[in-house]
Amino acid sequence: MKFYIDTNIVIDFIIERGNFFYEAKKIFELSELKKISIFISSHTIATAHYICKKHFKENEIRQVLDDLLLIVDVIAVDEDIIKKSLKSHHKDFEDAIQIFCAHQVKNITGIVTRNIKDFSTSEIPVFAPDEALDYIRNN
Repeated sequence: MKFYIDTNIVIDFIIERGNFFYEAKKIFELSELKKISIFISSHTIATAHYICKKHFKENEIRQVLDDLLLIVDVIAVDEDIIKKSLKSHHKDFEDAIQIFCAHQVKNITGIVTRNIKDFSTSEIPVFAPDEALDYIRNN
């Protein structure tokens, strides 16, 4: 199974954000155990760095992100993805970037996000973290 992980899930995992941490952690653990493959965008790395540096020293957040690269595949946000996102019918530009990055993953199972409504126009199935974990358990 292959899942594209939205930025909010990555941040939940890194900063151990409240009630959201457990499910995010389980998803990343499944990737570490090679039970699933997870993908994120290069933009997610930059955004996670920007947000998480409020919680870590610079060298620490860089190490955390470097360690993350051991268990995820990164999809580059290139000019084609930017152009498709700008011309898309998706209301939120940043979410459009995520959706078009997810389209780069062959045989993708779905996108995992806490912002389900923001991905309502996605052609790819969208899962909340708990729904993704249920799907993985049952398939």
